[in-house]
Amino acid sequence: MMRSSLWMIMASMILLAAEPLDAFPLDAASETGIQRLEGVRLVQQGKVAGRKLPSGARLQSSQIHLQLLDRPDFILPKVDKRFTAQVVQLLGAERKDYSISVLDLSDPRHVRLAAYRANVVRNPASVGKILVALALFQALADIYPHDIAARERVLRQTYIIADAFIHKDHHRVPFWLPEQQRLQKRRLVEGDSANLWSWLDWMLSPSSNAAASMVMKNILLLRHFGRAYPASEELSADYFKQRSRQILHDDLLSALLHPLSLHGINTDRCRQGSFFTKAGKRRVVGTNSICTTRALLHYVVLMEQGKLVDAWSSLQIKRLLYLTRHRIRYGSSPSLAAAALYFKSGSFYGCKAEQGFVCKKYQGNRFNIMNSVAIVAWPAQAPKLRYVVTLTSNVLRKNSAVSHQLLATKLHALLQNLHGVRP
Repeated sequence: MMRSSLWMIMASMILLAAEPLDAFPLDAASETGIQRLEGVRLVQQGKVAGRKLPSGARLQSSQIHLQLLDRPDFILPKVDKRFTAQVVQLLGAERKDYSISVLDLSDPRHVRLAAYRANVVRNPASVGKILVALALFQALADIYPHDIAARERVLRQTYIIADAFIHKDHHRVPFWLPEQQRLQKRRLVEGDSANLWSWLDWMLSPSSNAAASMVMKNILLLRHFGRAYPASEELSADYFKQRSRQILHDDLLSALLHPLSLHGINTDRCRQGSFFTKAGKRRVVGTNSICTTRALLHYVVLMEQGKLVDAWSSLQIKRLLYLTRHRIRYGSSPSLAAAALYFKSGSFYGCKAEQGFVCKKYQGNRFNIMNSVAIVAWPAQAPKLRYVVTLTSNVLRKNSAVSHQLLATKLHALLQNLHGVRP
């Protein structure tokens, strides 16, 4: 790359955008050992400085349920053409740069599906981290098929120390500093230690690529050592040193793709194929990552049915996706403030030389991918609307975060109108 040319720098820029948000119900701190939950809880009580949560983010763990657990035979209905036309109209002039699937579960007697360009393949960006979560819970279930207490023990008591796999990542993660009674956000550094629950939370909440790579590293170790996991630092290092690059490649793809295939998700339509950091990709070579909105919707339906591994695992993944802090992108729509929102988004954009164009965040002119997976229960305490949205887009030169927020507002209004519900 030529340092002397600003445009050459821009042309080579590929950014995975930060996602400054947190998940998991706030009463779960003692159960999981996720320390930052305690800090956020104290903020809500006014005992610690910080931003108060919207009403939809205040559910307790006992209030989070799987919507389709009592409907194991549920399958996606045929696409509703009229509903689809109404949804497509919301996309505007750039509709061909969007792919969207909407499953309206508000009336169990009349479930509606809208789908537009639902099989278009795009890079999942950080949405792929929900597939990593599945891989971890599948590995735990394979080792402890009838012992949920053992799975909980691994998540709660296994402490992981950040190492070279974290490099490099710009995302910041929350640390609760009880002595100072404050939450601190910073990048992960080598030597940081937390339990496996916390690493999962960091991966799915602030969407840390460093945390995702540490989780993926430990999925490989968990599958290799089985009930002897966690192994010593020496044995863990030997695993990566003694296995060939090809075997490590095979181990990674088996860990990530087997759970998808096992549950009927087509890996030619949906997969996370590699680590999220350059250091991880150098140490273990993977493959490309892809998704479609149809496949992502399939993932969500399986989760709501309790079929992602099992009901316990599905519920834990859903709890990890429950937003309990600052909402961004699609989730930042003011119309969703009262909604319980289970959410993951991902951004991947890049710029090239173009006369008069200035490269900005979420506004790439070479590619500008923005993805959202949202489960909406509105209002949170007594939902009148329940729906799932899986959305990908590649609208060049426009702020895709703002576009997704506006679409969320318009779609919510459409569903309110269809069900005769007042805002």
